[in-house]
Amino acid sequence: MTTAPAAIDAEPAARMAGAALRVVVVNGSPSRPSKTMGLVDAVLDTLAGMLPIETSRIDVYRLGPGFTGAIERDDVTPDVEAAIRLAEEADLLVAATPVFHGSYPGMFKHFFDLVDQYALANKPVLLAATGGGDRHALVLEHAVRPLFAFFQALTVPVAFFASAGDFDGTVLLNPRVHGRIQMGLTDVVDLLRARATGTRTTPDA
Repeated sequence: MTTAPAAIDAEPAARMAGAALRVVVVNGSPSRPSKTMGLVDAVLDTLAGMLPIETSRIDVYRLGPGFTGAIERDDVTPDVEAAIRLAEEADLLVAATPVFHGSYPGMFKHFFDLVDQYALANKPVLLAATGGGDRHALVLEHAVRPLFAFFQALTVPVAFFASAGDFDGTVLLNPRVHGRIQMGLTDVVDLLRARATGTRTTPDA
């Protein structure tokens, strides 16, 4: 994208060949930078080595009062509407959230409360979460995956979790987590390649 609404960072990725996979990250972390985005960066870096991608990010905590004050979809401001549509129209949605008190934060849930009930049907969704300890990993299966089951989304079987000890600051260092990311994406890369609809950008000579 050449122009992004407020709180959306567009980062086109130029790769060698083929249609680009349009990846949209919904970031549920209030922190910037954050461990959650550190995990997502590792996922996107790995995925970019497998196929051409275009990435955009929606920071739900930075969407402003046009988002936080909206009860229904009709209440949102145009920039928030654009962010929601960006998520609905992605080839791959990355749902990334920190774990607070055994679940995802309210702002993360509020964003998906405004998404059309059928907009994510059969859409590939990759789940990622960070937490203070490994016990928080269960949130992915017991809270986040059921959320997208409601939307009838095609959630990727392998979800990615990293705990606080896996990072140096916000940089993911644990090789075991990197290994899980590599293995998990390898298992689904053919599916994702088939879903790519973006236009590949060509690097400057």
